[in-house]
Amino acid sequence: MIIVTGAAGFIGSNLVRGLNARGYRNILAVDDLTDGDKFVNLVGCQVADYLHKDEFRRLVTENALSKVEAVFHQGACSDTTERNGQYMMDNNYRVTRELFEWAQSRRVPFIYASSAAVYGAGPNYVEALANEKPLNVYGYSKFLFDQVVRGRSDRLAAQAVGLRYFNVYGPHEQHKGRMASVAFHNMNQFLTSGSVRLFAGWDGYDDGGQMRDFISVDDVVSVNLHFLEHPEINGIFNCGTGRAQPFNDVASSVVNTLRELRGQEKLSLGDLVNEGLIQYVPFPDDLKGRYQSYTQADMSALRASGYTAEFKSVQSGVADYIRYQVSNGHLMLDSAA
Repeated sequence: MIIVTGAAGFIGSNLVRGLNARGYRNILAVDDLTDGDKFVNLVGCQVADYLHKDEFRRLVTENALSKVEAVFHQGACSDTTERNGQYMMDNNYRVTRELFEWAQSRRVPFIYASSAAVYGAGPNYVEALANEKPLNVYGYSKFLFDQVVRGRSDRLAAQAVGLRYFNVYGPHEQHKGRMASVAFHNMNQFLTSGSVRLFAGWDGYDDGGQMRDFISVDDVVSVNLHFLEHPEINGIFNCGTGRAQPFNDVASSVVNTLRELRGQEKLSLGDLVNEGLIQYVPFPDDLKGRYQSYTQADMSALRASGYTAEFKSVQSGVADYIRYQVSNGHLMLDSAA
């Protein structure tokens, strides 16, 4: 049996699909479906059982689970604006440590979600303590558990791998609300108002020129499965593309893909701006000094682990995302302006 926590969430549900595609069906899906609408993310997936996260935590504490092949721990509070430190540290740090200790005691491979938030404002995105300066309690909760894994690196009983996700986008993120990806929000803005709004220039960047390492959830799943296939590899690895691209690229890809699907020609960034299809709004004062204007994962460690697959660019990944949304009825082209 393979355990996936956060299985009804964004990355978790895509990971279940990825496991299914590789022939895995004996999957225990762990999540909190108090928000019952998240069930839609698991429609079409093959799982053997479901447990609420609290019941799962109890079974782990009681050492009542057996015959587990691997654990993909994706469950966490991913709201970077959450200020309740007690909740965040219990949900993200303490639960993760309990599950890790259980996995070590049973010699079960443990692959978990860390975050690029551990790097804070950057600018160096290399997996090294000197570069890790989280700016919020979410980032700190991830940072602290990474230190546990590092401290045990010379006496691990089973695989332990932390993946520092950068800006992930793709299908099945609709439940995330304001924490959904830039691509998701750009799609919905364009379909409801006929334009995409980006931040104007600030911090030395042109309008819409702030840059992030945007990674398709398809690539995130591929990286996770790489470590499932290589249980001899341990450590903490960046999970980005190694390619920083401006927000303008995301917006242009969204608008032009939707235009193409509606039989309209693609336009240059300048033409998109001139026609009001991309608009710039003043950079918010309350974000100044607390905003990542640039992120780019250093991929050296992941490549050294033997991962050789190419990563999708924003242009190809966002286009794939939109086509998936349209073909599955999640986006209605006739609602676009």
